[in-house]
Amino acid sequence: MAAPKRGRSASAPSKPGRSLALILIAIVALAGGMFASGHTTPRLGIDLAGGTSITLKAKADQGSAINKANMDTAVDIMNRRVNGLGVSEAEVQTQGTDNIIVNIPKGTNSEEAQEQVGTTAKLYFRPVLASEPSGPATKSPSPSASSKGGSSPNPGGSPSASASATDKDKASGSDEDKATGSASPSASATTQGRALTDALKAGPTPSPSGSASGGAKAPATPSAPADSGSGSDAKLQAQYAALDCTKPTDRANAGKNAKPGQSTVACGKIDDAWYKYLLGPAAVDGTEVKKAQAVFDTQGAAGWQVQMTFTNSGAKKFADITDELAKKPQPQNEFGIVLDGEVVSSPYVQQSITGGQAEISGSFQQDEAQGLANMLSYGALPLSFQEQSVTTVTAALGGEQLHAGLLAGAIGLALVVLYLVVYYRGLSIVAMASLVVSAILTYVIMSLLGPAINFALNLPAVCGAIVAIGITADSFIVYFERIRDEIREGRTLRPAVERAWPRARRTILVSDFVSFLAAAVLFVVTVGKVQGFAFTLGLTTLLDVVVVFFFTKPLMTLLARRRFFADGHKWSGLDPKSLGAKPPLRRTRRPAGPAAGPVDPKEA
Repeated sequence: MAAPKRGRSASAPSKPGRSLALILIAIVALAGGMFASGHTTPRLGIDLAGGTSITLKAKADQGSAINKANMDTAVDIMNRRVNGLGVSEAEVQTQGTDNIIVNIPKGTNSEEAQEQVGTTAKLYFRPVLASEPSGPATKSPSPSASSKGGSSPNPGGSPSASASATDKDKASGSDEDKATGSASPSASATTQGRALTDALKAGPTPSPSGSASGGAKAPATPSAPADSGSGSDAKLQAQYAALDCTKPTDRANAGKNAKPGQSTVACGKIDDAWYKYLLGPAAVDGTEVKKAQAVFDTQGAAGWQVQMTFTNSGAKKFADITDELAKKPQPQNEFGIVLDGEVVSSPYVQQSITGGQAEISGSFQQDEAQGLANMLSYGALPLSFQEQSVTTVTAALGGEQLHAGLLAGAIGLALVVLYLVVYYRGLSIVAMASLVVSAILTYVIMSLLGPAINFALNLPAVCGAIVAIGITADSFIVYFERIRDEIREGRTLRPAVERAWPRARRTILVSDFVSFLAAAVLFVVTVGKVQGFAFTLGLTTLLDVVVVFFFTKPLMTLLARRRFFADGHKWSGLDPKSLGAKPPLRRTRRPAGPAAGPVDPKEA
C-alpha cells in the first residue's frame, strides 16, 4: 500500500490557454472600440491641456444671504450647467466664503461653458411690451410662413413662424391642451429666431404697425409698466429709445439692477443681429421651472424640441400670463425668457397654456435645443455673482510637471525591471510581460472613459498610475516567492507552481482589496484633482487582479512545462541549488524493520 502523501494536495490541473485567450480577446475588443470611437488618446485635464479659469464673487440679493448652504447650491447648479454641456473634468469649487472658482479644460466646450457659467443672474419670464432691431447693422426677420389654417397666426402680417413643418420655433401646451381637437395646437407660442447655446438667438418680432427707416417695422407703442407712474414710464421709454444693443457697454448696462417687479429694457440676438426689448415685470421665476429637456420629435416633423415642466405654483402663473398675453396684439403677446439681463427666447402666445407643461419646437439643431434646455433647467441661482477674472491657463507648467513625472515613472520602472532581472532572472520575463499587458489595458480603458464618463487625465491621475506600478510588481513578487518556497521544500516546478498559487492568491487579493478600499474612500471624501489620483489608483488596482489571474498565473503554468524552467537552469531564477532546496524527501527510502540504535562496525 502506498504511503499517504505529505502536505497539501496540488490544485486541480488548470487550463492556461483559455485564460490567455480570454484576456487577449478582451484587449483586442477594447482596442477595437477605442479606434472605432476615434478617441485614441486619453482626455487631458486643465493642468495638462490648458483651459480657462473663472473667478466669481457672490453678491447678496434681497431675500438671500451669502452662507455655506447657498454657496453649495450655486456650486451644484454650476456643475450641472457645465456637465450638461459634456465638459470633461470641469472643476467648480468654493474659495473662501464668497468666491467660486470654475476651471474649464481646453478642447471641450470651454467657450460655451464660460458663457453659461458666467450667466449667473436669475432666470425670469417677462411679458414683452415692445421690440425692434437695434443698431445700424441689423438683419430683417425671416419671411412669414403660411399656417395650416391658411392664415398667419401673427396679427398684422408681421414675420413669424407658422404652425407647419417649416416653423421656426413653436411652443405647445400640455397633452391635455392638445386633446381639444383643433387643427393647430390649442396653446402655442413661437420664437422669432433659433435658440443658440452661446447667446440664444431668440429674436423679436417687429410691430405690425408702421415702418421704420431701412424697411424695418417700427415697434408698437409699449403699454405703461404696471409698476410705475407716468414719470418713470417716460424715463423707461427714453432708455429704450436710446438703447443700442450693438454696443457692449449698452448691453452690459441694459436692465442693470432691475428688480423682478419692475419693468426693464434688455437685449437679444438673432443671427448676428441685435434686438432691443422693453419688458414688463417678471411673471414667472426661473426657480418655478421644474424640468427642461431637449428631445427629438420622432412622430412629427418638429425636429428637436425643448420640453418644459413647471412646478404647481409656476404652472398657475404661466397659465395666467399666457392667458393674458394671448389677448394682446403683436408684440405684446410675447413673453421674454431673460437670463442675466439678456433675452434668450421670446415666444408669442396664441392661447392660454395650462397643465404646467409647454414645448418649444422648430428649427433647432441638437446643440441649440440642449443649450436652451440647460439654461431653463439650471438658470436660477440662489445668489447673484459678479465675474471677477477670467484667466487663460496654459499647459506649459503642467507639461513640465508631466514631463518630470513621466521621467520619474520611467526611472522607477527601469529600477523595478533591473531588480527583477537581477534577482529573478528568467522569471522577469513573466513580470515584464504582465506589466506590458497591464499598461495596455490601462491606456485603452482611460481612452474609452474619456467620451464615456468625461474622465480626464490630470497630474494626480498620472501619479496614481505610477504608484500602480509598485502595486502590480508586488503581486508578481508574492507569487514568485511562494513558488520558490515550494522548490526549497524539495518539490519540482510544475507542482510548485500549482501549490504556490492558493497562498499567493489570498495574499494578492487582501493586498489589492486594501489598496482599492483606500482609493474608494479617497475618491468619496475628496474633490477636484485628488479624485483623479484616487480613480486611477482604484482602476489600476482592479486591473492588477485581472492581469494576475488571467495572464500571470496561466503564463507561469505554461513556462513550467519548458525545460529551461522545469530543469532549474541557473538563469531561470528557479535553480534549486541557488535557492538552497532540500533533498526531494518523497524519493528517499527508509530501512525496513524497527528502528535500531547505532550499528556496531564489527557487525557491519
